[in-house]
Amino acid sequence: MDEAAAGQLAGLPAVHALADAAGALGGALPRWALVEAARRAIAARRAAILAGAGDPGDAALEPRAVAGAAHALAQPALRRVINATGVVLHTNLGRAPLSAAARAAIDGVAAGYSNLEYDVARGERGSRHDHLRGVLRELTSAEDAIVVNNNAAATVLGLAALATDRQVIVSRGELIEIGGSFRLPEILALSRGVLVEVGTTNKTHARDYAAAIGPATGLLLKVHRSNFAIVGFTGEVAAAEVVALGRARGVATMIDLGAGAVFDRATQQRWGLVAEPTVAETVATGADVVTFSGDKLLGGPQAGIAVGRAEAIERLRKHPLMRVLRPDKLTLAGLAATLAQLRSGALDQIPTARMLGLSAAALRAAAEALAQAIGTVAGLAVAVEPCSSTVGGGAMPTSELASWAVTLRGPGGADALDAGLRRAAVPVIGRIALGRVWLDVRTIAGDEVADVAAAARALAT
Repeated sequence: MDEAAAGQLAGLPAVHALADAAGALGGALPRWALVEAARRAIAARRAAILAGAGDPGDAALEPRAVAGAAHALAQPALRRVINATGVVLHTNLGRAPLSAAARAAIDGVAAGYSNLEYDVARGERGSRHDHLRGVLRELTSAEDAIVVNNNAAATVLGLAALATDRQVIVSRGELIEIGGSFRLPEILALSRGVLVEVGTTNKTHARDYAAAIGPATGLLLKVHRSNFAIVGFTGEVAAAEVVALGRARGVATMIDLGAGAVFDRATQQRWGLVAEPTVAETVATGADVVTFSGDKLLGGPQAGIAVGRAEAIERLRKHPLMRVLRPDKLTLAGLAATLAQLRSGALDQIPTARMLGLSAAALRAAAEALAQAIGTVAGLAVAVEPCSSTVGGGAMPTSELASWAVTLRGPGGADALDAGLRRAAVPVIGRIALGRVWLDVRTIAGDEVADVAAAARALAT
């Protein structure tokens, strides 16, 4: 090491001194973040000196730079963002935002103790599975119902409870893969079911199921293709026909609806969606088990719901995996509040339903209001333009909803504008198309407009 490098190393500040200097700038930064930021800055400078990079300068060791690094460290890893993509159930952004009632219910049980597994009236141990049984039976007309932590869990539990070491017959066109590498054949193997494929990718007939049923058959499984569509020369067996075949041959049936349409077909069509079979319609086929998500079209917290015939649901409830897959008190509280709103018809209070049901006139007015809130920004072209929203979350893949957006164009290009929006105090996540950033107002809540406008105006600084 030469004398110059040794001198630079000797001149490095002490960690506590640099942390103190950064903390003195204000901002009430936590001490641990100041110390860690100071330690990293000093370590980086030391490494540069030892690498012979010459004089790396003092900018990173300035108290203000250290305070900025400490502020970034103190930010929670999971935080709020604004969804301006127009994808209503955006999996990467947390899917369904919860209603005010659901958030209040969660806070109510989170703040203290609850009767999660205690029967207050009887003064004895109760079951967490009883809290939502009644409302789910009422809404779906099923004999019984249980809740687990997501729909994948409901599928795994159903397969394990009904078809362990037994054959499970599935149409080849329904061997789906969803996000996170959830592949039906692998889930079947995990559940110790034996996969039997029938039909072809594009066409499966009732006779294919019938021919495959034998002494080792434990389950007929039908999976709704909620995240893709097969078009053209296609054919599949309706759920009711699969159930009737199972009943005639003494074989259990399970239908995985995925997103799970809880709104009637008339409502779906009024919103401009391609109507799908509802949970209640599917239960009415007599299927032993019907599974669907709580955090997709239902608009609640992450959960999986299994409804159906009492004997089959009881087998799921008593299976050892239930202990692993059961929901916690926060999920149950939020889901209960959401289901109560569905039961009372208060769809406008559930964010997912409200966003799906917005009219073209309301969306255009919202886009114009957002553009006005942004105002005139030097170097930024702001326009109101029509666009298309999607349902997202692996739901209704063929449905596109006419919408309106505010578009931004600037000299730095769309990528630079997008990065600037993501750097805002509350990150704004839009989408890039045709050389512009699109902010679809369908997924921007009314109380988020000011934050979006502020983030857009800051692009000029």
